[in-house]
Amino acid sequence: MQKPAPPALAVDPAQLSVIVASGAWQVHALADAGVIGQLDAALARLTKPTGWDLTQITAIDHIGAQWLWNVWGKTRPPGLVLSDRQDEFFQRLEQAGPLTLPEVQKPRWKQLIRLGARTQSLTGHLIDVVGLLGQLMFDLRRFALNPRRGPWKEISSNIYRTGYQALGITALVGMLIGVVLSYLSAQQLHSFGGDIYLVNILGMSIIRELGPLLAAILVAGRSGSSITAQLGVMRVNEELDAMLVMGLPHGFRLIMPKVLALAIAMPLLVIWTDAMALLGGMVAANLELGLSPRYFLHKLPDAVPLANYWIGIGKGVVFGGLIALVACHFGFRIKANTESLGAGTTSSVVTAITVVILADAVFAIVFSGVGF
Repeated sequence: MQKPAPPALAVDPAQLSVIVASGAWQVHALADAGVIGQLDAALARLTKPTGWDLTQITAIDHIGAQWLWNVWGKTRPPGLVLSDRQDEFFQRLEQAGPLTLPEVQKPRWKQLIRLGARTQSLTGHLIDVVGLLGQLMFDLRRFALNPRRGPWKEISSNIYRTGYQALGITALVGMLIGVVLSYLSAQQLHSFGGDIYLVNILGMSIIRELGPLLAAILVAGRSGSSITAQLGVMRVNEELDAMLVMGLPHGFRLIMPKVLALAIAMPLLVIWTDAMALLGGMVAANLELGLSPRYFLHKLPDAVPLANYWIGIGKGVVFGGLIALVACHFGFRIKANTESLGAGTTSSVVTAITVVILADAVFAIVFSGVGF
């Protein structure tokens, strides 16, 4: 049996603006390798046609008609010549119109279920946080009544890990922020002839806001994630269950030392970050505006009232306690699998930074009229 001729496009020799289609325009012929590419190349070489002649097509099916229909822009071209059998295919395509998919509407009850699940999860977090705070109050009372039997080694080791080991990164970031803030402020102040007010801007912004906030964000990302990961690994290795079996309470041996350590270390880190940021700002002010370090240090106490130092230190205490509580909260909610460990650590860092920023906003509102 002779194989039918492949589909082809050519120019009518009698009418050069008419395209003649020939061959078998069926799915098995169009599926041969390179056929569609040859048709596209032939169509690109032809000038804009004024008519189409399909009478030379030996066989056509819906796939072939669809290819031509798409080439025509889903409408019959002018000067179209075809047989009645071929016309049936294009009539079906015209009646079908553009393909539209029905809009899938999600049932409202599924949205209500998601809302209820999120509300339940948020409620569970709030209940756990309240329980954690209550247990912390009892542990602090027990520690205050009998400090000699307190977890001093745990507190000391946590101060070393969360405080001393964070000195390098906080110094680097603080100094860079001081340099950037000093350069940007100096350019604006110099254009208005207010160079001497650079000390006021740097002192107030760093000591009251940027120093505590930067130190808290760095500690939340560094130490907060470490605390959550540590408790999560203890959960995976069943060390938390072993502590309960041995009669060692989690709150007194794990939570309270971390909260106290961060509440002690954070104010010191705030002072350290402030000093490094002011040092960087002082160097940049000397290079940009020619303000001597002696003049900078002489004007700083007058530019920044003492109340701002205490507000910054108070922020450090509160931020440290909040970061430790959030880290411990998410650490104890980790399940005994590695996937929960990664998700819990990420949630801990994001939540701790958010809580710190919210607490900073509360400080700004409460102490809006203090220190100016």
